[in-house]
Amino acid sequence: MSEHAEQSDKQKYEFRKVIEELKGYSGSGTQLVSIYIPEDRQISSVVAHVTQEHSEASNIKSKDTRTAVQDALTSIKDRLRYYDTFPPDKGMVVFSGSIDTGGGRSEMVTRTLESPPQPIESFRYHCDSDFLTEPLEEMLADKGLFGLIVLDRREANVGWLRGKRVEPVKSASSLVPGKQRKGGQSAQRFARLRLEAIDNFYQEVAGMANDLFVDQRHEMDGVLVGGPSPTKDEFLDGDYLHHELGDMVLGKFDVAYTDESGLHDLVDSAQDVLDEYEMLQDKKYMEQFFDELHDGDLATYGFGPTRENLNMGAVETLLLSEDLRQDVAVYDCPSGHTERELLGQSEALDDDRACDRCGEEMEAERDDAIDHLMELAEQRGTETYFVSTDFEKGEQLLSAFGGIAGILRYSTGV
Repeated sequence: MSEHAEQSDKQKYEFRKVIEELKGYSGSGTQLVSIYIPEDRQISSVVAHVTQEHSEASNIKSKDTRTAVQDALTSIKDRLRYYDTFPPDKGMVVFSGSIDTGGGRSEMVTRTLESPPQPIESFRYHCDSDFLTEPLEEMLADKGLFGLIVLDRREANVGWLRGKRVEPVKSASSLVPGKQRKGGQSAQRFARLRLEAIDNFYQEVAGMANDLFVDQRHEMDGVLVGGPSPTKDEFLDGDYLHHELGDMVLGKFDVAYTDESGLHDLVDSAQDVLDEYEMLQDKKYMEQFFDELHDGDLATYGFGPTRENLNMGAVETLLLSEDLRQDVAVYDCPSGHTERELLGQSEALDDDRACDRCGEEMEAERDDAIDHLMELAEQRGTETYFVSTDFEKGEQLLSAFGGIAGILRYSTGV
């Protein structure tokens, strides 16, 4: 797993929980407000926009909707007071609105998400019967950072693929002459000049790519190269790229266009490779887990055993299913004893539980299972990795092992 992916897994899980909560809400009218704020947008400007929307909301005919929208905007203004001149790094999103709770009742909900996985690119105000979560969901689906190069002998474009977003960055046009000789030139001299021009252009393209990619090579997951044959083959076979970038080329693909649209065509052509690459790390960890499970002694699974091994500092890699959604029951007694156990999807807390050690009545509360395990992992220097259910062994992690497993540093017998 790249450092880029590892650092964002915990944050993505926290965002995913909030988004799932927000997607479960609805308003009786167009009264749920979503505001996407890029990092370079001044807070004062956002407050002014919200104030203007509050004023214009007075024209809404439905009294209930008008009141709900204005209350949501007031709540957002109150939340914005906690920020200084600009939003946090990468921007922020604020959701607020009166949601239906059944029986003709409603409840005001306001949620703020700071520093999303990818920067918010533009200011966006949205008012509807549902919160606008799709832009954030796309960010959470983003996996990987890839360098893109498309070229023929006339032009080239270089850019990034950040998850699902293609970002054109640099372009160049060549001075390579056409195949037809101009009058007075010998065929041999013309061919030599043309080859020199092609070589110079390939060096220019490689220079653009090296300038853009080399400093980010430790964060990148690979490089994709596209263009017509034989151009892309000549470029790669000629070792024009920085040697470390050359080693990161995942494939070369036939692409008809080499302008900015060609970068999108390259991503489309490489989709099978990209899909497979997203699964490579997941498969690697699950294969290692199953190898240890069947032929070794460095595997653990299930909430209780994995948690015990985490507490001992014995877990090298904590494996959690992306689709795991369970709580932990936390029972505390006055004598300081604590008991924890995994709750079923609809299982209630045992409010009459007595401590197994001292018999005293215990207080009960819920905790998120993943939050609890990740906190232990962070304290013990354990890497946490989320595994997709989009392949067989990833689905088995959830269905057969409860979505929780680990690869151990040493055998513990637990």
